[in-house]
Amino acid sequence: MAGDLAIEIRKPRVLIVEARFYEDIADALFEGAKAIIEASDFEYDRIDVPGALELPAAIRFAMNRKGDKAYDGFVALGCVIRGETAHFDVVVNESARGLQQLAIEHQLCIGNGIITVENEEQAWDRARKDRQDKGGQAALAAVAMIGLKQLFSA
Repeated sequence: MAGDLAIEIRKPRVLIVEARFYEDIADALFEGAKAIIEASDFEYDRIDVPGALELPAAIRFAMNRKGDKAYDGFVALGCVIRGETAHFDVVVNESARGLQQLAIEHQLCIGNGIITVENEEQAWDRARKDRQDKGGQAALAAVAMIGLKQLFSA
């Protein structure tokens, strides 16, 4: 019967990828991202990588997921604190470049929540939900880009 026809609409699905080098800060960034994703009525999966340089590769691995488990967007979370060497600049620049390259070349919706700071105090200020909430802002960016992509795909 026509009245029995049920159409199931898939909720948008986001992959949250966390660099776990600073675990407590990563957890704080995740809390902000999770709140936005859940408030948007999206589904999400959560994975971790060792550091910020691995974030683009993990997203690239996951972007080919198909069917109901495909990802509509990604949230990259991590923290890079300046040290005594130029390694900070490499990590900051290359992780951001990798995410931007993926977004442009593969038309991915990515919220960049990699915070780059001088010290741990600045990191906590940016990570906490009740402060700057950079994890939440990254999730909000991903949600907004998913909506924009849907608008232009319609």
